[in-house]
Amino acid sequence: MLITELCKDQPFETIPFSKIDQNQFIPSLKKTIEIARERIKAIKENKEAPTFENSSKALEFCDLEMGRLSNIFHNLLGAETNDDLQKMAQEFSPLSAEFSDEVFMDEKLFERIKKLYENKASLNLTVEEQQVLEKQYKLFVRAGILCNEKDKKRIKEINLDLSKLTVSFSDNVLACINEYFLLVSDTKDLKGLPADAIEQAASEAKERGHEGKWAFTFQFPSYMPFMTYLDNRELRQKMFEARSRLGFKHAKHDNSELIRKIVALRHERAKLLGHNSHADYVLQERMAETSQGVYQFLDRLLEKAQPAAKKELAELSAYAQKNGHQGELKRWDFAYWSEKMKMDLYKVDTELLRPYFKLDNVIEGIFSVAKKLYNITFTELSNIEVYHPDVKVYEVKDKQGKHLSLFYADFHPRKGKSSGAWMTSFRDAVTLDGKEVRPLISIVCNFTKPTSAKPSLLTLDEVLTLFHEFGHALHGMLTKNNYPSVTGTNVYWDFVELPSQIMENWVYEKECLDLFAKHFETGELIPSSLVEKIIEAKNFLEAMGTLRQLSFAYLDMSWHAKNPLPVEDLSAYEKNLLSKIEVFEFLEGSSQSCSFSHIFAGGYSAGYYSYKWAEVLDADAFEYFKENGIFNQSIAQKFQENVLSKGGSEHPAILYRRFRGRDADPDALLRRSGLLEN
Repeated sequence: MLITELCKDQPFETIPFSKIDQNQFIPSLKKTIEIARERIKAIKENKEAPTFENSSKALEFCDLEMGRLSNIFHNLLGAETNDDLQKMAQEFSPLSAEFSDEVFMDEKLFERIKKLYENKASLNLTVEEQQVLEKQYKLFVRAGILCNEKDKKRIKEINLDLSKLTVSFSDNVLACINEYFLLVSDTKDLKGLPADAIEQAASEAKERGHEGKWAFTFQFPSYMPFMTYLDNRELRQKMFEARSRLGFKHAKHDNSELIRKIVALRHERAKLLGHNSHADYVLQERMAETSQGVYQFLDRLLEKAQPAAKKELAELSAYAQKNGHQGELKRWDFAYWSEKMKMDLYKVDTELLRPYFKLDNVIEGIFSVAKKLYNITFTELSNIEVYHPDVKVYEVKDKQGKHLSLFYADFHPRKGKSSGAWMTSFRDAVTLDGKEVRPLISIVCNFTKPTSAKPSLLTLDEVLTLFHEFGHALHGMLTKNNYPSVTGTNVYWDFVELPSQIMENWVYEKECLDLFAKHFETGELIPSSLVEKIIEAKNFLEAMGTLRQLSFAYLDMSWHAKNPLPVEDLSAYEKNLLSKIEVFEFLEGSSQSCSFSHIFAGGYSAGYYSYKWAEVLDADAFEYFKENGIFNQSIAQKFQENVLSKGGSEHPAILYRRFRGRDADPDALLRRSGLLEN
């Protein structure tokens, strides 16, 4: 039986994880590919003239089972992996890649889609159907259908190789994160750390067989308190240097050679497809459109941020020297001294805020925000199977009580779970045989765990992350599209961050914080004076933060916007680039690229700039809310109708213009960041 068939008897046709035999993933994939092949064969052999119904729509739904199986597999691979799944991924991904090439290099199939595309003006299609047809046509062209047979064969080989290499890159990063820990044996070396961080480290050490000691890892809830509060500078340096070399010059999990192969193959494929670089190939389907467009955008931000960052670093260095720091300020000193300076300036720090951000309260708060904005409700369900006991499931309904989605939430780090935070789906929304199929949406995070003494208390950054990922989830849950390729978050990559990043703005509003920010012991609402300090501190060292993000974006473009000639020394390569951008001295022998999963294992190659690009949109969009009230339902309805519900059914510039009444003001981000001179 196919794994996807196990879902049919479940509530909402959800995944019965306990019934899944992992050994059936590959056989199920092969079977779903066979099913899709038969459907494609029927499209090609149809004697009738091509219509949208018998060709484009049929193609759109031919691999639905395969897509759902792939979602289940890759979500488990990211959130609850094991050695068997990682081995399977080395076969699963290539099989998927080969099938994709088989479909989009099929001449006979393309001929039917091409005829429709060339006559689309006379087909009386809906806007969504037009977008589906156009997207299909472009997929064929971008896959290489117009290339000669020799080049097609080579492109297939490249795609197959890349499907394996990117999986290996991700496996190496996860292995390094799981393996590394810094063990502390003496209590004097814990000075400065909050009690919660010490308790978490003791628990981590016990799990690793070192009871009575303290273990610190690269997981965010462990790493950040260590770098922010630990007085022992030598240990901070040791931890930072280890993190900066993650996946670099590692005996078993070195990503250096994988990077060289990945970028070379991407460039070769782009050239075969008629593009100057991988970036130019990717950006054809982005709002930025060209490498030049991306660089102009980044250079504009760099021009404003770099002088301000140099000034911020000078002020931070002076503060540190005044308070006992000796010598030059290094990167491993940044979090430590910036937190102290922020506390002195604004009388607010991470640990002061934690008691007001109990995870359960924040979850209820974010649900309240969604209800106020979009009239939707969340009800926890106990009859839905989950892949780990930490996971909770909620049913989402609109104001009429109509089912919209299920929402899975997985919050805490564990072995087998990738680091970071992301939104994903187990099933996208579609309309199938006249029946509306609603999505199964999930967010996966790595937040501070509860301890024996305290519940999970989040940092402000973790609250922002939760709001961010929840914004992605809303994009998936509120979609009203009918076709898989344009539903939910299937939009241009530099537009997909708008729904997520705009949500972060509400965290800095007292009206929003009053919904959930209450002391976990006393129930006292977060004081207005403390909220004012949070807002005042919002742009503290903002230029340096902007510069950090820009450095990642420039690094991404440096790999993908030109011919990536063989790079023998990755560290020297990065030093040459980043020393012109960053204000901190480059750490010799380090490499950001080797753990840069966004661009070498995720979908952000030639796209990391999109975080900043979308910040322009979200800053401009939130100004609209601020002018009219942050819970203004009229504005929220316009955002829902023109952005959240539309998916990729129209060009994002059109959708944004319809919401805002104009294009985004490019200076909105600079105004919000305090980087625009009066």
